[in-house]
Amino acid sequence: MPDGLVTHPSAHSVAETMDRLAAAVVARGMTVFVRVDHGTAATEAGMDLRPTELLVFGQAKGGTPLMQASQTAGIDLPLKALCWADEAGVVRLGYNDPLWIARRHDAGDAAAASVRAMGAMLEAVSGEACRP
Repeated sequence: MPDGLVTHPSAHSVAETMDRLAAAVVARGMTVFVRVDHGTAATEAGMDLRPTELLVFGQAKGGTPLMQASQTAGIDLPLKALCWADEAGVVRLGYNDPLWIARRHDAGDAAAASVRAMGAMLEAVSGEACRP
């Protein structure tokens, strides 16, 4: 897997995994900004792509401390999660590790508590989305 990418297998289809993830995000008071269905877009363009969806979500209280520490972190915020069916048909959910984002932008210790909270939240909502 690419550097900084955390992945989890899902017991559900891509669409159901993303429905469950969106519900878990909203239940925690975050905003879902956009959901992109890359697979459908590819089909509409006359191309093949296994099911692939992206969810963009977040909350200013979570991401702002990281951007205050290093404003360039805004390129990686709001948070994103990608769900796809791999070559073997296994559905996977992945996201950028907030620790990796903080290191990428040399955020230092100023946003450490926020980064840890983001990581814990991502693990929790991923678990809700992926487990049976």
